[in-house]
Amino acid sequence: MKIALDPHLLPLRQKVSRKGKKRRVILIAGPTAVGKTKLSLSIAQAIGGEVISADSMQVYRGMDIGTAKASPAERSLIAHHLIDLRDIDEPFNVAEFYKSCQEAFRDIATRDNVPLVVGGSGFYIHALLYGPPAGPPSVPDVRDQLDRQMRDMGPEVLYERLQMLDPDYASTISERDRHKIIRALEIIALTDQKVSDFPKSDRLLEQDYDFRCWFLHCSRETLYARIEHRCEEMVRQGFLEEVRQLEQKGLRLNSSAAQAIGYRQALQYLESGQTEADYLAFLSQFKKASRHYAKRQFTWFRKEPLFRWLDIEKQSATHIQELILQDFEQGD
Repeated sequence: MKIALDPHLLPLRQKVSRKGKKRRVILIAGPTAVGKTKLSLSIAQAIGGEVISADSMQVYRGMDIGTAKASPAERSLIAHHLIDLRDIDEPFNVAEFYKSCQEAFRDIATRDNVPLVVGGSGFYIHALLYGPPAGPPSVPDVRDQLDRQMRDMGPEVLYERLQMLDPDYASTISERDRHKIIRALEIIALTDQKVSDFPKSDRLLEQDYDFRCWFLHCSRETLYARIEHRCEEMVRQGFLEEVRQLEQKGLRLNSSAAQAIGYRQALQYLESGQTEADYLAFLSQFKKASRHYAKRQFTWFRKEPLFRWLDIEKQSATHIQELILQDFEQGD
């Protein structure tokens, strides 16, 4: 559900001056469909904020409905960053996300506005807080070769290769994590070292920012109902047509985007006879994959000590907004 912003409120925004202190950044995370976008837009309007997307797929032009991007109208009222940075046939990784975030922070600071990082990609958010994972920069020739092998031989073969070369790291992912498999094999090829031998980012990165981190959540029953409604609404809005258009632009060649929740199931449907039974199977798998993703998001963020959890069923949206704003303005 989209929020209706009042453009007349924008001139009333108040800035919080903190000379000599780290600039505060509000970080709002949570599982898919919990209401992060609506809350972030309301907070941004109240304090002069600009939104930075921490969604690994919203960087791609055309991946709009399936990633639940803020609408053009919302983006015209509240500035957004890290959205529509790449065409579907261009790669994007966590190191580029980290660099782009830092650039967005500096850009927002020139206007004395407040950065609001919003998203559910735990891997990206962890990199923002603790630094991007160690390893050499990507080499196009090596990456292209691995991408071709992934397409020709399939993820099972490359995952089996990774299991032989680095069983410790392979045990932390699955054969569905195509992008991570390719990146791991690339690191091994470039360095002749195991990925598991590189130091882990488990200390908060020293930065010029004070991150105020929040995680929205609700009961499983409520969340799953919201997820299923969102999936149905996306399809009504033209999600399958969006995937058809992206397929023509090279979606299948982008191993990461083609495996994104919803897009993977839609591509499988488009390969089918597209009967009513095929459609019902697609919708069921879309919902199931979205529910499983939400479970993984809960698992990931339970390990993140900086986040304070807010139950959207026990506290009103207004109260949650007041808590976040009060912490931003007065918190230690």
